[in-house]
Amino acid sequence: MLCIDQLSKRFGGLKAVDGCAFSVQPATITGLIGPNGAGKTTLFNLLTGFIKPDGGHVRFEDKDITGQSPHRIFRAGICRTFQVPREFREMSVVDNLMMAFPGQLGEEIWNPLIRPGAVRRQETTARQKAMEVLEFLELTRAADERAGNLSGGQKKLLELARTMMSDPKLVLLDEPGAGVNRTLLKRLADSIRGLCAERRMTFLLIEHDMDFVMRLCKRVVVMSEGRVLAEGNPKDIQGDQRVLGAYLGGQYVAVEC
Repeated sequence: MLCIDQLSKRFGGLKAVDGCAFSVQPATITGLIGPNGAGKTTLFNLLTGFIKPDGGHVRFEDKDITGQSPHRIFRAGICRTFQVPREFREMSVVDNLMMAFPGQLGEEIWNPLIRPGAVRRQETTARQKAMEVLEFLELTRAADERAGNLSGGQKKLLELARTMMSDPKLVLLDEPGAGVNRTLLKRLADSIRGLCAERRMTFLLIEHDMDFVMRLCKRVVVMSEGRVLAEGNPKDIQGDQRVLGAYLGGQYVAVEC
């Protein structure tokens, strides 16, 4: 589904991403790990058009999307979340989701005036879909809650919910487990598994919680100093001496599969 070929990005004298290359298969959950400064979030920014690469190519479903704008990449079927949730704090949870409904007629200045019925019908559809998404993620009780009042873990679930509103093919999750308690983390993992199995959504996720990664992902890619250091199944990655060295002796990856 996604093919990254020799992707590079330099900031002055720093090679943040240096000839990175790997692929992601459809309907899978792939983990992207590595020490701080390895280039993981920069890679996400390159894949989603937030910054332009200096070299290399990105292909999505056999189409070259290298350097395209974020809205074009979004329309192609790629969604992302961020390390720090970016909810509309003063809006309700359900309204946050409705904002992510694609192709809204009300965004065109004349439609509310000349096609008010069509706008209302679409808003009804968007609300129904938002409630279905909240039910899937077990957030229905928070539907009318102000988004800024949610806990950190609930905000991460809200981030995932907003991606679901556009029915993406590929979701890039940037540290979904950061600051989330163990109960909500399990719910988040179950939701990701469910979306992959039931809706055939594909996930590529950055995460520092190695236990979360090793239990959730069938394949793991390790970055270090902007390059792919290793890739394989979780068990192989845990035993790879290069990975252990990158993590200062392996204290972060020595977890039980």
